[in-house]
Amino acid sequence: MNLIFITMDGARIDHIIKGKNYQKLIQRSAFFPTTITYAPFTIAAMHAVFSGVYGFKNGVNSYWSSTKFKKELYKTLPKYLKDVGYTTYGDSINKLILPPDGFDELKIHDELHDNLTERHKLLLDKMEEKNKDGKKFFLYLHYSNIHTGIMREVLKKYDNFSDEYFSNVDKNSDFYDSLFDEADEYLGEIINHINKLGLNEDTLLVVISDHGISIGEKFGERAYGVFCYDYTLKSTVLFNHPQIPPTCINNQVRSIDILPTVLDLLSIPQDTNYSKIDGKNLVPSIDGKHEARVAFSQSGNPLNSTKPPKEPNVYAVRTDEWKYIRNIHDSSEELYFIKNDPNEENNLINTEKEKSNEMRSEMNSILNQK
Repeated sequence: MNLIFITMDGARIDHIIKGKNYQKLIQRSAFFPTTITYAPFTIAAMHAVFSGVYGFKNGVNSYWSSTKFKKELYKTLPKYLKDVGYTTYGDSINKLILPPDGFDELKIHDELHDNLTERHKLLLDKMEEKNKDGKKFFLYLHYSNIHTGIMREVLKKYDNFSDEYFSNVDKNSDFYDSLFDEADEYLGEIINHINKLGLNEDTLLVVISDHGISIGEKFGERAYGVFCYDYTLKSTVLFNHPQIPPTCINNQVRSIDILPTVLDLLSIPQDTNYSKIDGKNLVPSIDGKHEARVAFSQSGNPLNSTKPPKEPNVYAVRTDEWKYIRNIHDSSEELYFIKNDPNEENNLINTEKEKSNEMRSEMNSILNQK
């Protein structure tokens, strides 16, 4: 099969499940609405998705570390596809977002001026011509307009301690609504164009959100990349192909699970010449055989600085019911029973001693896998 992989940068789960075009696609796809991202910012999030391992292993755990990606140890999605004969093409927001190894061509769009709907339709036309020649293709599309709107109207106007921003949650929500509505229209246009070109019958379509976005839920984080709360850690993934049964798996999975799933769906074996992938194949979950998964995430709280730190200073582990957060920068801890406290408002770290110890152990076990 061909592969079209679309990242909807900053798409929130609470909007995805209500989006007009998203809903249509979800109804005929295998959908995972609780996909916990490794990092609530795009650079580290996408390197984890494309390598199938956490950033503390692959070298990309911050805004500053793209050049530290360990490509000699971890084989990426485009490299896998390139090695089995695919034409590999991508369009991204900037050169830091993805590990470039394996792309025949990786273009960078102008997020401030380019019409992404028309630009990406033209790329689909180009891939359709490749397909006519019998060449399988991989096309990566990055929809960045939510991010761009947040950058212009939130990140450049307010800081993480702006009373004006955090006291206007309704206004913030309305603005995000407008950004998401445009994103949903983009998705509908792209899906219609895929169908118009006749690519849908022989193409695996993967659509993800890399992370969520704050609309002012927690003072100290005006957008993303600061804390490890669910409004930014909850991302999504869906897999669409005529042979994939439509289903919704609400159990928690991880963004690192996406790569091994795509490889399985495309019948590409994992390359044993590289280090082992941490993520686990989601195809058994699609077939109704789900296993519980513990998710690990890291972020970088800038505190009073105007720049994010060079190393993560907020760690989290999450299960389907519990979330444990370790704030490295001030040695504080948080524990939430997210099953009954989805907004993470009641810190149980001092009252649920046994669960606190259990979750600490989970985190330490993951970190000791280095």
